[in-house]
Amino acid sequence: AFKAVDVDAVLAFAQAARAAGATRFGLVSAMGADARSAVFYNRCKGEVEQALAAQGWPQLVIARPSLLLGERSALGQPARPAEALAQRLMPAVGWLIPAAVRPIRADTVAAALLQAVAAGAPGSTTLLSHQLQALADRG
Repeated sequence: AFKAVDVDAVLAFAQAARAAGATRFGLVSAMGADARSAVFYNRCKGEVEQALAAQGWPQLVIARPSLLLGERSALGQPARPAEALAQRLMPAVGWLIPAAVRPIRADTVAAALLQAVAAGAPGSTTLLSHQLQALADRG
């Protein structure tokens, strides 16, 4: 079911968008995405990144955030105790965690991805978590 949503549905949407004339595509992937990963989650994220690149988008922006923070109950997702703990601890200890792996708010990722896609830089761009944070901070 995960692959059907995070790979197949994304690729079907991208293909339909491309057929309709879209020239820009933004994807929220994940830190550690790698099509050759032994970790299923990271492998799926890497596979979708590779497949999107093969579609020949004039502009492809891939966001690779670390742990996403934010309210998930409105999405009907089950509680994730480790993520809830991370959200409570971040204000106090976040500065101790290197920026490249520090958890990041989902709305920050969305704002940075939107800015990057709107900028219209040609080719493929991959933004890591700390780059997403910096872009959102400048925006």
